[in-house]
Amino acid sequence: MSPSSSLPLSTHDIFPPTLGVILAGGHASRLGYRDKALVEVGGAPLLARVSTRLLPQVARMILSANGHPSRFAFSDLPIISDTIPDFPGPLAGILAGLDWAAAHLPHLDWIASVPVDCPFLPRDLVARLHAARVQERTSLACAVSGARRHHLAALWPVALREDLRRALTQDDVRRVADWTARHGVASAVWPDEPFDPFFNINTPKDVTEADRLAQRADTGP
Repeated sequence: MSPSSSLPLSTHDIFPPTLGVILAGGHASRLGYRDKALVEVGGAPLLARVSTRLLPQVARMILSANGHPSRFAFSDLPIISDTIPDFPGPLAGILAGLDWAAAHLPHLDWIASVPVDCPFLPRDLVARLHAARVQERTSLACAVSGARRHHLAALWPVALREDLRRALTQDDVRRVADWTARHGVASAVWPDEPFDPFFNINTPKDVTEADRLAQRADTGP
């Protein structure tokens, strides 16, 4: 892993314009099939918390979520759904974001994805991802904390969207790591102490722990 977390934060001022894509298309079976985007942590829905952290880092922001969009009426984000049928997994949400960028922001070459269930995302995430992929000379970059790779807190080039479409529709690729391994993935590294900035919510117990962490995380970097 590259020690990209030590790179100067001034890279935030020079990285290319990037579209932020919040991924909220999972089934949340371990949360009783609740809509994760609407689960509250520290008094705010996860979607609101993630949006607040990501918006200052990107040129535009959209929400990738299947189902009826009316449940997100409190948000003014454009909402997109999978362009590949039968809910083939998170790579379909990535492809939908890449397609939206190509159609609506043709001057923009990058999207940064984040999962909606990570309420404490770093405020320098996008800058660090760009710095990592430049340093390691790769097409892709993802976040790492501790010994864990976070495949969906990641940077994706719009230029690879047709390659991803073929992988999903012709090669039956479903695992994020299986596709990204074809292209090389840089690592942007964060410590997981005093808490993991990529703490994600999968169970009711995780919601309780996130509530406990929220005040400390919200006042930190």
